[in-house]
Amino acid sequence: MIPASAQMRSKTSRLNPEGQVGNLGFLVNINPEGIFGRLRGGLKNPAGQDEFFFSPENGKNWKEQGDYVVREGEAGDGIYFIWEGEAEVLDTVHDGNRPEFQLKQYDFFGHGMALCAQHADVIALSKLTCLVLPHEHADLMQPISIWNADKTLETCSLVEHILHLEPLEVNLFRGITLPNAPKFGKALAAASKTVDSLKIVHSLHAYFLLVGDVDLPIIYYVHRVRDGSSFATRRVDAIQKGNVVFTLVASFQKEEHGFDHQEAAIPSVPNPEVLLSMEELRERRLTDPRLPRTYRNKVATTNFIPWPIEIRFCEPNSSTSQTKSSPSLRYWFRAKGKLSDDQALHRCVAAYTSDLIFLQVSLNPHRYKGLKTTSVSLDHSMWFHRPFRADDWVLFVILSPAAYNARGFVSGQMFNRKGELVVSLTQEGLLRKARTPGSTAVSK
Repeated sequence: MIPASAQMRSKTSRLNPEGQVGNLGFLVNINPEGIFGRLRGGLKNPAGQDEFFFSPENGKNWKEQGDYVVREGEAGDGIYFIWEGEAEVLDTVHDGNRPEFQLKQYDFFGHGMALCAQHADVIALSKLTCLVLPHEHADLMQPISIWNADKTLETCSLVEHILHLEPLEVNLFRGITLPNAPKFGKALAAASKTVDSLKIVHSLHAYFLLVGDVDLPIIYYVHRVRDGSSFATRRVDAIQKGNVVFTLVASFQKEEHGFDHQEAAIPSVPNPEVLLSMEELRERRLTDPRLPRTYRNKVATTNFIPWPIEIRFCEPNSSTSQTKSSPSLRYWFRAKGKLSDDQALHRCVAAYTSDLIFLQVSLNPHRYKGLKTTSVSLDHSMWFHRPFRADDWVLFVILSPAAYNARGFVSGQMFNRKGELVVSLTQEGLLRKARTPGSTAVSK
């Protein structure tokens, strides 16, 4: 039997900038200073008016210290959001009025209790102000989209669709896995859903521990390591079959004025408009007489699945995956379709894109005819310097300065079209000659 306190805890959550409370955009974006934050997507009240039907001026519930907010066995008036003050939950069944845990500002409770009674007493520890969302409007707590509450999966960009996550519980999300697709972009998305909307990721470090199963979804468990006035830290464990397959640590910061300089310069490369897309390059390779017939036949018979990211190489050539070349690469990329305006989304898209063609550059000087390799990322780090749009062209400049002991290392820079350095990144991965069939590795 589940203790009353545990049942109550499962119905108690902390307000966060998306995920757990879906359409309540004006509530989920409350910042630590206690004011309404930015609206993400539109919000209509049940009557269709362009105003909040639920605000500090109505739906309030005031209690003095020692008053019961709700009693065990009562259904309550709705979902209670603590606006000011603190309360405590008492386990009266198992421990006889023993304080079980405290509820603080921006916590809420009573979600899912419309048809059943409260499992514990909730008592005001101080003068308490609660906002009450009536049970008949509890459907507004259901998330519709990770980024934009009024977008459907049919109208959003494909990569935005891929980054959608299903909230399972507070700090717990589920995402589908796609073959040969980067995974940690979704881990960053999960972390971003639990941070104040005024804080945006400025750095991340991902460590890959086990080879995942593409036939199973990944569970993303977010640990709220720290919430400060300017910075927040999150750790995300990606779980399959009870095992952590990779973990990500990300730091978020509020925007503030400070020193500004840039030594890195964008290289001179052709504009993306004059370059061929990957789909156009593929069509040319099918008929390029400079390429071996066996290679052209392989390209023609391989199932081609376009990526949700448009990529245009700055120096397209007739090299193949078995042709030795310089350990460097430069290409323009952008998301296909229009993305929502949320800067958090654009940084998740950049994280997703950074793992499509990155580590492979470290293999370039070692390629030869007949070479078959396996590569697995070990760790991946990114630093976000400036805001940018991932649905506008971004130049990705990649260099592999070293490879040794079956490990390849690459570093990269991302520039916007104005020449501003927007992202710096590194990756190290395991590079091995392919093993004989039947000897697949489960871990590193």
